[in-house]
Amino acid sequence: MKRRIAAAVLSRSGDHPRPYAENEPLAVRPLDLSDPLPGEVLVRIDAAGICHSDLSVINGDRPRPMPMALGHEAAGTVLALGDPDEPDLAVGDRVVLVFLPSCGQCAACLSGEGYLCAKGAAANGKGELMRGGSRLSCEDGVVHHHLGISAFATQAVVDRRSLVKIDADIPPETAALFGCAVLTGVGAVMNTAKVQPGESVTVIGLGGVGLSALLGALAAGAQPVHAVDPSPAKRALALELGAASASAPGEDDAAMGSDVVVETVGKAAVLAHAYRSARRGGRIVTVGLPNPSEDLAINALSLVADAKTLMGSYMGSSIPARDIPRYIKLWRAGRLPVEKLLTSVGPLEEINEAMDKLASGEAIRQVIVPGW
Repeated sequence: MKRRIAAAVLSRSGDHPRPYAENEPLAVRPLDLSDPLPGEVLVRIDAAGICHSDLSVINGDRPRPMPMALGHEAAGTVLALGDPDEPDLAVGDRVVLVFLPSCGQCAACLSGEGYLCAKGAAANGKGELMRGGSRLSCEDGVVHHHLGISAFATQAVVDRRSLVKIDADIPPETAALFGCAVLTGVGAVMNTAKVQPGESVTVIGLGGVGLSALLGALAAGAQPVHAVDPSPAKRALALELGAASASAPGEDDAAMGSDVVVETVGKAAVLAHAYRSARRGGRIVTVGLPNPSEDLAINALSLVADAKTLMGSYMGSSIPARDIPRYIKLWRAGRLPVEKLLTSVGPLEEINEAMDKLASGEAIRQVIVPGW
C-alpha cells in the first residue's frame, strides 16, 4: 500500500542562485510512500534539524542522485513496523533517526565500527535504503532517499538500524539534534579524539556540529576549550556555553598549541590551519566534508618530526545505539545543554528561507516541524 505524504524535494544539485527563498531549490510537494519492508520502520517525522550536509547537496558540494527528498537529522514516532515481531520496538515509540545505517554483519560492523559500514555507505550514495531501492515516488518516477532518512517530510520509511528508541519526555526539537549534530560533534571529541580531563581543545567552526563538539569537550573535562569562528554571535554563544576564549579566524593566537583541534568547517584550507594549530604531538580531528575537488596540503615531514595525528571522524566514530542514550544522560544531567543550539523552529513550507539563514551563517540549528 502507498500513502500520500508531503516532502521537500530537490530536483537538481548545484547551480541554485540565492536567495533560496526566491528561487526555491526545494519544492514541498506530495509524494507516494510505500509500506516498510521487513527490517524497516514507518515513522512520523516530529522534528527535523537543518544541517550543512543538506545545504551541501543543494549547492553541489555533495553530489547525489536526483530527484531527492532531503533531510537526515530528525526525531519521530513509530507508526508501523515492517516486521510485526520486532522485539525492541513498538508502534507509538519515540525515536531519533540517524543518517548512516549499518548492516551489522560486515567486518567493520562486527569490530564496533558500524560508521564505516560499506553497505550502508553504498546505499546512501545511491539514494536507496539498505534493502535496495526507494520507497518514495511521484508521477514522474522514483524519488531518492537522503542518507536513508529524507526527514523533511511528514512521514518516512527507514531501515531499523537507522533509528534509536528514546524516552517519550524529550522535546522533539531537542531530540532531533542528537541524530547528527550531537552524534557527530560530541562523538568526534569523545570517540575519535578520546579527549582526557585537563587536555586543551580548540574547535574551529561553530555551527551545530562545532558547538556540539565544544559542549562535548567541556563534558569530557577539557580545559581550556577555545572556539574559532567569524560570526560574533556564535563566538558569544561559545563563551556563554563555557569556552575560555572565542576568536575570529586570523585572531586566534590564544587557540594555538592545543592538545586537540577539531575542524568542522569542511574546507581544506581551514583543515590545514587546524593541523598547524595543534601542538607537537597533538591530535587533529576533522568532521567537515569539503567539496570532493579540494586537496589538503600539509608539510609531510611534520607528521613525523612533530608526531602529529590527523584523524577523520565520520558520524563522530559513533555507534548510535550506544552513544545516543549516553549523550541523552549527559543532557539530562545538564552537561550537554544542546537545546541552547536551537535557533528557531518553523514549518516545512519555510525550508528555503531556513537554507538561506544557514548559508549566510545566521543560524546554528534550525528545526522544521513538518506537521505544522
